[in-house]
Amino acid sequence: MLEFRPPEITDRERICKALEISRFRGCEYSFANNLAWHRLADSRIAFSGGFYIIGAFGTEDGIPTFIYPSGEGDIKELFAELKRFSASMGAPLRLSGITDRQLPPLNEMFHDQFTVVYDRDSSDYVYRTADLAELPGRRYHGKRNHLARFRELDYTYSAITPADYDDCIVFCTEAYNNRTADTAEEEHSFAAEQFAINTFFNHFRELQLRGGIIRIGGKAAAVTIGEPLTGDTFCVHIEKADTSFNGIYAGINNCFVRAEMNGFEYVNREEDLGIEGLRKAKESYHPDFLLNKHIITFK
Repeated sequence: MLEFRPPEITDRERICKALEISRFRGCEYSFANNLAWHRLADSRIAFSGGFYIIGAFGTEDGIPTFIYPSGEGDIKELFAELKRFSASMGAPLRLSGITDRQLPPLNEMFHDQFTVVYDRDSSDYVYRTADLAELPGRRYHGKRNHLARFRELDYTYSAITPADYDDCIVFCTEAYNNRTADTAEEEHSFAAEQFAINTFFNHFRELQLRGGIIRIGGKAAAVTIGEPLTGDTFCVHIEKADTSFNGIYAGINNCFVRAEMNGFEYVNREEDLGIEGLRKAKESYHPDFLLNKHIITFK
């Protein structure tokens, strides 16, 4: 029987080997994300042969929800193992984050054995790096104006180093403290986000993250973190900015892309979680495509 437990930093090498084999482009396939966000939905990990498996055990309906395993081996036998595990918990096997690329082999192996529901809120926004760097053409006219306002500021941009960690954590904590949770679910989400941010910085070098910080008047005004996800895709995990400065989000976005993403064709800026303002902001940068995701539940 599979044995699930919380992820630890010492799991990095083994997990990254499995992730490298599969090279999935979804933001779920980042060890840094798996480690940092595991408290949000009580995510736990397991290994089976050459496969790495992660699942959320803190779902609203109590049904564990896994993502498509990464690694190598007999995938059909692994799914049989996952079905047995789910059945032992009195639940059907359910997976989320299933992409259009992953659906065909699942249909081939398990024809008519599961239902599929499109999960728009969890679909990732994937952009061409060149578009975010250059903001070309009429459709980016407004973004170039925001960037022009930002460039009027007396700012500095630099890559995040250990000397910046404390300032970054304080900056992000202040942003957290300035928000008000309307529900217990929101409060849990805010706390999980703060834990994730602390994890990113506490293990910044071990996770091989890259980051950028903008300072204005010597104080942090924007912070961002990301990492290479696949050979052609960079993933941005965190982006925080003080909106009292005009164009600050356009500034941190553009500075980070230009500084860290040369050689990557695409940038995955993750999902919008169904948040209207976040969806509008992500769509305004004109993604090259949405990495569509689905939830499948075995019958």
